[in-house]
Amino acid sequence: MAEWYEKSFGEDYLLVYKHRDVQGARREVHKMISWLGLSQGARLLDLCCGMGRHSMALVEAGYEVTGVDLSDVLLREAKRNDPDNLVEWLRADMRELPLHGGYDAVVNLFTSFGYFEKDEEHTKVLKEIARMLKPKGRFIIDFLNPSYIETHLIPYSERMDSGQLIIENRRIADGYVEKHITICQEGPEGDKELVKPRHYLERIKLYSYDRFLAMLTEAGLQLDKVHGGYEEENYDMKSSPRMILVGTLA
Repeated sequence: MAEWYEKSFGEDYLLVYKHRDVQGARREVHKMISWLGLSQGARLLDLCCGMGRHSMALVEAGYEVTGVDLSDVLLREAKRNDPDNLVEWLRADMRELPLHGGYDAVVNLFTSFGYFEKDEEHTKVLKEIARMLKPKGRFIIDFLNPSYIETHLIPYSERMDSGQLIIENRRIADGYVEKHITICQEGPEGDKELVKPRHYLERIKLYSYDRFLAMLTEAGLQLDKVHGGYEEENYDMKSSPRMILVGTLA
């Protein structure tokens, strides 16, 4: 049976997240560059690169970039947006990368962590990040802030986009935050019963700061700084929307 992440990053993902824009990625990359402190021409790995917005912004900023993702659909979009082949695109599972390392930095963005059932699998991802890095190489993991999610979760939302009704139900259960997505084609006069709805799940394991720190240490990574968002320098467990971990290969 396919895992949720093998089914949910397909054609409909492009619809659900089409509001994620290139300008936003450029702003985030500009901030990341200041945190990483890398020189021009540095080699970066964008782990779980999706449609490649950040990969392309990093190339524009003067870096040599490899983008890795498991989704054929998202990599297809990434390649379509890179007509000059500026990025090396690669399909792979983040738990077992077919790469030899030697990167100056690895970035893992937009909550592309916490997908699996077992803690050991997430630690394996962190060990792969460590293996990819040069000595004193840098990393960024942009994760959600569990405490903020618990108090600000929106249980239900819906919107229309391109003639499709997108319904999102969210909950926290068994240490995970889950989003159940239903997409219905709008029929004549708003009749949504004419086309069978499509259903998807997104499921992220909630790791506290302390637990994440322990896993990083186990993987051979040193945490240097935590940011609460791309506009916030300091992380506050209760009020920060994000938990952006910045560090170094130990």
